[in-house]
Amino acid sequence: MMKVKDIIDDLGLTVFSGKSGLERELTGGYVCDLLSDVMGNAQTGQTWITLQTHRNVMAIASLKDLAAIILVKDNKPEEDTLKQSEEEGIPILGTAEDTFTIAGKLFNLLKNQQ
Repeated sequence: MMKVKDIIDDLGLTVFSGKSGLERELTGGYVCDLLSDVMGNAQTGQTWITLQTHRNVMAIASLKDLAAIILVKDNKPEEDTLKQSEEEGIPILGTAEDTFTIAGKLFNLLKNQQ
């Protein structure tokens, strides 16, 4: 089983916060910027790829027990989002890549693990 820490180097991700959660098991990915869609459809253990940076992403990540959040296009999390990430132990990661590119790379990593 792949863990969050396993994708950091392969995808060239920056770890913003939530380092205590880097051992979380990663079961897949979910791509969406509509919070209600993520709340209704994301599954436990998935990594959420988004451009949303506000605190509400952490509320949903916690509710859905997501493995991590990847922020795209050099977006940076807001200060209260970082704080909640540390409290919840859910890593917030970042990339300069766009959503399509990083989703494809994550998909390939997960596919090759099977």
